[in-house]
Amino acid sequence: MNRRTVLSGALLGATAAAASGSATAKEAHMPKAKGRTGPRNLITDVAGIRIGQAHDANARTGVTAILAETPAVAAVDVRGGGPAGRETDVLKAENLVQEVDAIVLSGGSVYGLAAADGIAAWMGMRGRGYGMGGGAGVPPSPIVPSACLYDLANGGDKQWGMDTPYRRLAVEALEGASDTFVLGTAGAGYGAQAGSLKGGTGSASAVTSDGWTVGAIAAVNSVGSVTAPDSRQFWAAPFEIGSEFGGLGTDQLSAAHEDWGRAKFAPRPRENTTIAVVATDVALSRVECQRMAIMAQDGLSRAVRPAHAPFDGDTVFVLSTGKITLEDGPARNIAVSRLGNIAADVLARAIARGVYEATAYDGSADKTWKGLV
Repeated sequence: MNRRTVLSGALLGATAAAASGSATAKEAHMPKAKGRTGPRNLITDVAGIRIGQAHDANARTGVTAILAETPAVAAVDVRGGGPAGRETDVLKAENLVQEVDAIVLSGGSVYGLAAADGIAAWMGMRGRGYGMGGGAGVPPSPIVPSACLYDLANGGDKQWGMDTPYRRLAVEALEGASDTFVLGTAGAGYGAQAGSLKGGTGSASAVTSDGWTVGAIAAVNSVGSVTAPDSRQFWAAPFEIGSEFGGLGTDQLSAAHEDWGRAKFAPRPRENTTIAVVATDVALSRVECQRMAIMAQDGLSRAVRPAHAPFDGDTVFVLSTGKITLEDGPARNIAVSRLGNIAADVLARAIARGVYEATAYDGSADKTWKGLV
């Protein structure tokens, strides 16, 4: 097909579209995303994934545990300038262990890294983890990467001395792991702030035409805004399925290049982060999971403005539970590309849902999305 044929076809298509354009202006700006969510519209629609959450209302912080029912292939991509994480290097393709037992998202900045200690100890007691064939009395080593967000200055009581709550909260979350969980002011996003709005924990899923499932969970504590300036419309609106975060459409999605809208005022390093896990039931290699994680990071850019700033610790993990096998061959790279693009869309939706569902703390005057007028 030559260039003239392509251009002629494009012009004919545009003319036909104009001739059939009978939709009203209101309909033209309604959400246009096509697709199907899983039955829960949560990351747990991915077979083999369960979620546990716990929080401390007094300290205004929390933990989200993402449990792989059997060890899952994993990867991570870190884009923010101020991350706080644990065992992210173990996920590099050249390293020994290719699977993880769980991933932890937590509040508490560096203190929140203790959450993974609790989960590792809980799993090790039950014989789960990587082992080198040691003798009696040698425990396995559970692989539990983690990422934390900064919620130390949100008004909660952080005077915990030597006894931080994160190990306890992580065990509580893990023991309550289920296929259903609360969105908004819950888990790792309990103490979060998304720009000038209350942040939270969000999740979403998508099912492809051939039955693959992709899900995401995110704790949203971004420096950037999730809504357009002077609007309640989410930047993620073009990807919304149904009215999962308000159904307001896209007609006000515009901004000047220096207009950050409801971003945080005077952001400071290491105090802002969106941390997330994306999962799929398709069996992928570590390298393929890495590519999916890189592509999934675009979901942050679709949902938050600005994203990946020096102030942020943006981190995205990917899990493959391996329930559906792909054939090797040229089509495999196309499949990975499809999964990565879907992952970005699903993550954008999860971020918007986390802020959409967030509620203020008891007795506080925090600004929430649902409180905007």
